[in-house]
Amino acid sequence: MAVRNVIKGHRGIGSSVTGVALVADDNFSARYDLDRINGVFSRPTHALFGQNYVGRILVLNTAKGGVATAWMLREMVSREMAPAALLLNSSNPIMAQGATFAGLPFVDRFESDITSFIRTGDRVTVDPAAGTVTVFGLTDPSTSQC
Repeated sequence: MAVRNVIKGHRGIGSSVTGVALVADDNFSARYDLDRINGVFSRPTHALFGQNYVGRILVLNTAKGGVATAWMLREMVSREMAPAALLLNSSNPIMAQGATFAGLPFVDRFESDITSFIRTGDRVTVDPAAGTVTVFGLTDPSTSQC
């Protein structure tokens, strides 16, 4: 599969991972946006409402929430009900600490709006050590929501 784009962010946290993206120009709270038991976005006003996030590379705008996020991310990872990675345009120390505590690959502070460069269904490789995301394009064009 040909590389469509490489996007540079700040050096991140965790291991490299490849997966399918789930993207929205919306914010993210592990506490208020997710049904962590069923693995779906549960806040009715969220752009990804009803969509399954488990094993997906989540690509969202900015972090919301406080210290409960760290515990929730770790709990999701321990039950194998977590995303494969989290990519945010901007974040806060709590989300970075939560990703570290959970062992969840995480990158933020991209050179451009990450939500406009990646589409739902794109196959991407996240390399937190390099702070890069390589976009290969849609795995299934019917999954795009752009």
